[in-house]
Amino acid sequence: MIGEVFRRLREAGVLGINSRNADYVMRCNARSSYPIVDDKTLTKKLAEAHGIPTPRIYCVVETHGDITGLREKLRGHREFALKPARGSGGSGIVLVHDSAENGYVTQSGNVIPFEEFDYHVAEILSGIFSLSGLEDAAIVEALIHPEPVFASVTYQGVPDVRIVVYRGVPVMSMVRLPTKASDGKANLHRGAIGAGIGIASGTTLTAVHLSQVITHHPDTGNPVSGIRVPHWEQMLLMAARSFEMTGLGYMGVDLVIDRDRGPLLLELNARPGLAIQLANGQGLRSRLDRVDRTPSCLDAPPEARVAWARENF
Repeated sequence: MIGEVFRRLREAGVLGINSRNADYVMRCNARSSYPIVDDKTLTKKLAEAHGIPTPRIYCVVETHGDITGLREKLRGHREFALKPARGSGGSGIVLVHDSAENGYVTQSGNVIPFEEFDYHVAEILSGIFSLSGLEDAAIVEALIHPEPVFASVTYQGVPDVRIVVYRGVPVMSMVRLPTKASDGKANLHRGAIGAGIGIASGTTLTAVHLSQVITHHPDTGNPVSGIRVPHWEQMLLMAARSFEMTGLGYMGVDLVIDRDRGPLLLELNARPGLAIQLANGQGLRSRLDRVDRTPSCLDAPPEARVAWARENF
């Protein structure tokens, strides 16, 4: 019975985690390239060298001794985001919108006392939020002010767009929309919504929330489909160019749309999750196979690969 289920899923073009790991992640991604995507500071430096915009870094805290002077360094920044350099899934991130007499004010209006904030930075350095559990660094960067296109289907937080890129070709995409359940974070495992985006149209399609297909945002009540994503061509091009930037043949490219700066590269993922298939109502495998069957597009520049993707997906 189980074998029959897997056979039907494979025939429908659905990609499973074992196949993702063996046939794509391990085959297409050299281990030597992983530090580039696992460390956000390295990703940002590389993106800057390739002309791909990212949120501005205010400072990087690398040692516990650096914590002492952190408050003074941040005195000129009313708002900012604190992130683990090697974190994942939104863990350890603190979004500061203002400062009070005794601490920093988060997006939810809570005040984190300065001493508690310093302790959180120390936790980041100790590596409790990092992918490997090893010692980490803390990045303080500019806070994103999201473009209002997704305001009607977002609870607090900042929506982000995930584009899966295979051999330099954008093959599938979704926007992750924060909810009350996800505490305003754009992370599906925490309860955010994933709404598919048509590669050709740049418009939101079906959506999934906690593994259930939905049509409306659970908090705002507004429909999540039919939203046209601004700067879509530029975002696809940024995703395609990430292949030349990293050499990774299979990855997730995470972007945000800032209201002032436009699309920004947030981070890269060498092991992107598979819920994007539910969000699009389609399997990844059939699209990956189509790319493999079209070697002519693989030797093309990023602009041509994007054009091919929009014609085929």
